[in-house]
Amino acid sequence: MIRVLLADDEELIRQALAALLALEPDIEVVAQAPDGRTALDAARAHRPDVAVVDLEMPPPGGIDLAVELGRALPGCAVVILTGHGRPGHLRRALAAGARGFLAKGAPGGALADVVRRVHSGARYVDPALAAEALSQPECPLTPRELETLRLAEYGTPVAVIARRTHLAAGTVRNHLAACVQKLGAGDRAEAVRIARAAGWL
Repeated sequence: MIRVLLADDEELIRQALAALLALEPDIEVVAQAPDGRTALDAARAHRPDVAVVDLEMPPPGGIDLAVELGRALPGCAVVILTGHGRPGHLRRALAAGARGFLAKGAPGGALADVVRRVHSGARYVDPALAAEALSQPECPLTPRELETLRLAEYGTPVAVIARRTHLAAGTVRNHLAACVQKLGAGDRAEAVRIARAAGWL
């Protein structure tokens, strides 16, 4: 049996996925979680073979959870589900160690097939998203600029960002100015919107 953990903050979707997987003779859902923190605790307790996690849910979200699961349970393959995937999300998910990336709008039997694939050591990426990712330009921001922009997303003051990143306030301002310029934005808020829409944040 392939032991599966499901993590999604939308209970109806989580239960529907559990019901679909319960129809499979070789798959058992051993735990469900409404957020990333609970999912991590459940993974440690139940030691699933595969974790199917929502891209956007209460922290840690799917991509950060993939990183944490990789540290806590290296043998657990992670499949990220998304309702609105972007090529940037795909790249970040794969870099975080996820073995599968599937749209929530996929056919009903697709999830079970993907679970089997990643459990056997293969990867699976939604074909339409993979094609889009190949045609989209790389993110023009450096990792440090992305980190700074992510922290600035909710109007966080420069001084606070400087403390969190261990950078001088002037360096933070320079990074934010570079983000605005490289993304062709009018201000920080627009730079955040552009980067988030592209899946870079």
